[in-house]
Amino acid sequence: MTLTERALWQNRDFRRFFAGQFVTNAGDSLYTVAILWLAFDLSGSTAITGALNAILLLPWLLQVFAGPLVDRLPLESILVGSQVAQGVVVLALPLAATTGHLSVTVLFTVAPVLMLATLLMAPMETALLPRIVDDERLSGANSALSTVTLGFDMVFDAIGGGLIAVAGAMTLFLTDSLTFAVAALCFAGITLQPSNEQAANDPDENADATIRSTLKSYSSDLRAGVEILRGTVFVELLLMTAVANFTTGVTLAILPAVGDSLGGPFAYGLLLGALGIGRLVGSVIAPYVEGIPYGTVLLSQGLGAVCWIAAAVSPTPALSIALFGLAWIPAGISGVLTATLNQRVFPAELLGRVSATKGTASGATLPLGSLVGGTVAEALGTTTTMALAASGFGFTAVYVLLRPRLRRLPAIETATPDDFDLETETHQSAK
Repeated sequence: MTLTERALWQNRDFRRFFAGQFVTNAGDSLYTVAILWLAFDLSGSTAITGALNAILLLPWLLQVFAGPLVDRLPLESILVGSQVAQGVVVLALPLAATTGHLSVTVLFTVAPVLMLATLLMAPMETALLPRIVDDERLSGANSALSTVTLGFDMVFDAIGGGLIAVAGAMTLFLTDSLTFAVAALCFAGITLQPSNEQAANDPDENADATIRSTLKSYSSDLRAGVEILRGTVFVELLLMTAVANFTTGVTLAILPAVGDSLGGPFAYGLLLGALGIGRLVGSVIAPYVEGIPYGTVLLSQGLGAVCWIAAAVSPTPALSIALFGLAWIPAGISGVLTATLNQRVFPAELLGRVSATKGTASGATLPLGSLVGGTVAEALGTTTTMALAASGFGFTAVYVLLRPRLRRLPAIETATPDDFDLETETHQSAK
């Protein structure tokens, strides 16, 4: 361990934040697995499961609008309050079951509250870290937190499926409420330095006026993000990501039904775990393939599509789960390399608005995919819908194959703005 890494873990506030994120991430995974399984178990309908999952996925669409508020709000109170809210809400489900009132309607009442409680967490992490970690340690802090979100999702998903199979969904919700209580205690002990913007503001400034001003500024930043992307290769890359996210939404909606057909809730948890393992393996491999042309990396999504289709028609549950995990390795590689590409070709001062624009444009199709996927599975069956969902990865490979300028995209380690038809003020002034 280097001196920088040792200093990071000696930071009491970072340790508490890391622990809180670890525990609350476990809670999010557990209740998502449990609610979706319970929805399918109560209704037997993939359409209802898809609609419920669409609600839980709304932060992908809405957090871009929550981002501007983060710098203005008391993060300490929000961190603790969001955990308390989630812990109380998940307890409503065992209470409803005990009193004989558990129904799909109760699930649809609980899901929006859980969604809203998590809405600010993603943008809050970005805003909070610089207030508890020194600049030279930010990279290590981000890497550690990425391990929590990418590396352990798969574990908690699989554990959630196992707990449902062994002890039932209600036991899982009771366990889940404890994770949020622990996270709240971790976050409650964090001491935050005021942000530069907060320090500069008059504490008596009208809060409503401040929020309106922030939203107005954010709107102009968002327009700037759209303008810089217009006419570039990134528009086509966004199209491919949006299609892939749409089919991912389809898949998440029908996965409880697929798991049920493969053996029950434990199989469902293993499918979610395989998805996470595939993404994690891809993210680990990604730094070693930065020298491979980016167009070739995108074409590898075709291999993912082949594995996905094979998983849908496999004769054994174990092989289905293994192939489904393999299908996500190219996506994991592409995700990390795309993030690195953004940092290489966009000026640092534009990264925030570009990320917001790209995230909204591509992530908005996730909840839409869940809505559509559940309905399609009702008509075509889960096996056929699962196989069709592979078209998301397949579309990327075919599209790149048909577009010469995408096939010829250079390796990430040598990429320049010109390679992506990107022009920024910084780049223009260098010409």
